[in-house]
Amino acid sequence: MEIFVGNLSYASTEEHVRGLFGMFGTVERVDIITDRVTGRSRGFCFVRMPDEDEAREAIEDLNGIELQGRTLAINQARPRAPRPDRRGW
Repeated sequence: MEIFVGNLSYASTEEHVRGLFGMFGTVERVDIITDRVTGRSRGFCFVRMPDEDEAREAIEDLNGIELQGRTLAINQARPRAPRPDRRGW
């Protein structure tokens, strides 16, 4: 299951997030989203947990907790909406 983690501190690392979610089970992947130009975190990430029960428990228990001075907003990730064609057609 893919999990969205919002309001993440810009200083949070993959290890911080992996350690937090790892308390609930196997963490397959952590993708901290960064700005293309600056390389700085954009304040959110996606966590992939293969076991849905573990993922749901993590979402339920971690949503609203504080990590590095920020209150996390955690929920199941939704599919990305299609982006409009930028060519102007």
